[in-house]
Amino acid sequence: MPAHSNSLPGRPKMTEHPDLSSKVVELEQSVYKRGLKYEKPAFTFQSDKWEELACQRMSAESRGYVYGSAGTRETTDKNRAAFKRWSIVPRRLVKTQQFASLATKVLGHDLASPIAMAPIGVQRIVNPDGEEAATRAAAQCNVPYILSTASSTSIEGVAKANGDGQRWFQLYWPSREHDDITASLLKRAKDAGYTALFVTLDTYLLGWRPSDMDNGYNPFLRADQVGVSIGFTDPVFQSHFKEKHGQDVEENLSAAAAEWTRLVFPSMSHGWEDVNFLQQHWDGPIVLKGIQTIHDAKKAAEVGVQGIVVSNHGGRQQDGGNSSLGMLPHIVDAVGDKLAIFFDSGIQGGADIVKALALGADCVLIGRPYMYGLALGGEEGVVHVLNALIGEMEMTLHLAGLPSVDKSVLNRSVLVREEDLFKNVKGVGELP
Repeated sequence: MPAHSNSLPGRPKMTEHPDLSSKVVELEQSVYKRGLKYEKPAFTFQSDKWEELACQRMSAESRGYVYGSAGTRETTDKNRAAFKRWSIVPRRLVKTQQFASLATKVLGHDLASPIAMAPIGVQRIVNPDGEEAATRAAAQCNVPYILSTASSTSIEGVAKANGDGQRWFQLYWPSREHDDITASLLKRAKDAGYTALFVTLDTYLLGWRPSDMDNGYNPFLRADQVGVSIGFTDPVFQSHFKEKHGQDVEENLSAAAAEWTRLVFPSMSHGWEDVNFLQQHWDGPIVLKGIQTIHDAKKAAEVGVQGIVVSNHGGRQQDGGNSSLGMLPHIVDAVGDKLAIFFDSGIQGGADIVKALALGADCVLIGRPYMYGLALGGEEGVVHVLNALIGEMEMTLHLAGLPSVDKSVLNRSVLVREEDLFKNVKGVGELP
């Protein structure tokens, strides 16, 4: 008989006293119990403080790279401001037998919660353990980890650290003249247990990032392998480099770094017809990342991929753009019944995740917040960030009277545009 059960053989289960135990309550209570002994947590639970604290800890170069955005940060600021335009309307006297269920299914994968870790490269610039620490944290928290092509750890090294965790691979797509290298990357990822492919479309060249330019810092051009590990460990790239330069990669790291960087950031975009090559060399789900228009979302459905990420790269690529959240419901209305819809750009707290899900996202990608956790405390810091975000998401749903993340429950009906609440309000002193 399960623990805490009120059932007896042959008798109906009693529900007058439901078990409302939850990991979020356990986490919250454990913090308060330690507080009785005047112990404070190692990391703050104030998600809007993670950025500030991490920036204080990082070097000027790593801070400029992680915190920095394109141009004047207009796109980044719009991403954050967009969340405040939507408000979650709580429902009262909703009987529940348990806390909100976060379980969902995306791309045929069962997820413990509707979040995944966005692909972010060069993680060793904020912590020596880099991607290995982040992916271990992902596995510990039962959150899918998306490995960036710009990783400072190899495809195989991250897979080993991730263990039995769920992992997906993100591709910075070389030009078609290097199809053999693209095919090699995809085969390596598939062989190492990555089960979905995310293809970034908005970064065929690094954006105009003043903070990096002020520091003269491009981590991909350094001879330290921080942003080029996946290339340096690729047998096809190694062979090409040897043939061209008469040297092994290890013998001329500077030249190899520059060549790999030009290869994965080829300056020019691919075309829609090129997606077929990826489909021929990847037998799992393919997700196109960086979609910001209804037109492109419909094209993605037409070419037969399985999902898209509504994303503007967190404002890091093109400034002056629209908010990603603002575009989300329009894209969902256009293709939400045809594609899995992922969302990123601007997520800071658990309530943000709830809003994005309510607007139609199937899964939300966590980006900068976990990098800040990595900077503040390595694997432990990332675990803290993920647990805090999941905890706040679960508590938000529960206190809003929402029993699950299913779209029949969590949808636009639970949101209101904040500005609409102040329209057509009768003046003070008017009779009702």
